[in-house]
Amino acid sequence: MARIGVQAMMLRDHAKEHGIGESLRRIADLGYRAVEVSQIPMTGENVAAMERAQQDLGIEIAALSASYLPQGTADSLSENLEKIAGDCERLGTRYLRIGMAPLQYLTSARAVADFCAGVDEIATELAHRGVRLYYHNHHIEYARIEGRTLLDLIYQSAPNLGLEVDVHWVQRGGDDPVRALRRYADRTDLVHLKDYRIGLIPPEVVEARAAGDTAAWARAWKDLVQFAEVGEGTLDFPAIIDTALQIGAEYLFVEQDEFYGRDVFECLRISRDNLIEMGYGHLF
Repeated sequence: MARIGVQAMMLRDHAKEHGIGESLRRIADLGYRAVEVSQIPMTGENVAAMERAQQDLGIEIAALSASYLPQGTADSLSENLEKIAGDCERLGTRYLRIGMAPLQYLTSARAVADFCAGVDEIATELAHRGVRLYYHNHHIEYARIEGRTLLDLIYQSAPNLGLEVDVHWVQRGGDDPVRALRRYADRTDLVHLKDYRIGLIPPEVVEARAAGDTAAWARAWKDLVQFAEVGEGTLDFPAIIDTALQIGAEYLFVEQDEFYGRDVFECLRISRDNLIEMGYGHLF
């Protein structure tokens, strides 16, 4: 049965201050029992804390993350494949995901093809180790080259690569999340549950515009689209989740990129409560 979990990039600031073990305890207290690890350094100390969370809290480390090329503090598939595969084996994790292709690979059909050739080879090697590799979309993959979206090019050119469909970014890219889930059904085991909200114009921006500050108005207008707690925006999550279950998705990870003044655990509680009210409490 599919399970609802948490995308742990939401916990990165809390984990940096209090440790990933304490962050995982807090989400376990909220009823979440699966996480996708991202933007948490995979140090020996952190991996050991994740192991303890598995044993003590019943937390499942459902997916790990890696970059394709060296980038920031993330382990890269091009240089750290053995370590990444070892972390997956140590934590009993079957799913590994790339959060985004390096930008230089999203500029032309030839560049996308080069990325797909390299990543498909890695996906094949990981499959022999019992790990499946996935690609997570943003809206940039809905740019079109020669009549096809970058996401379709990746899907068609890397047949051993799964897709992790992020429904917020699908919506922001101009597609329908349910339609996208159906289109990529055969390779989508991971889904990001992230709502899409249009914010109100702050009173101070209204005042600034009245005073002639058009720059403040332009910035506010541009930033009206927000990330939201599940059920607090405009996406049809019953339709999205029902479709995800129909196509056989294994994990549905709650994610919110920005909190707009709220505490991360309050955001996760709101998403949990709304999902339970929708009838999905059995998936936690």
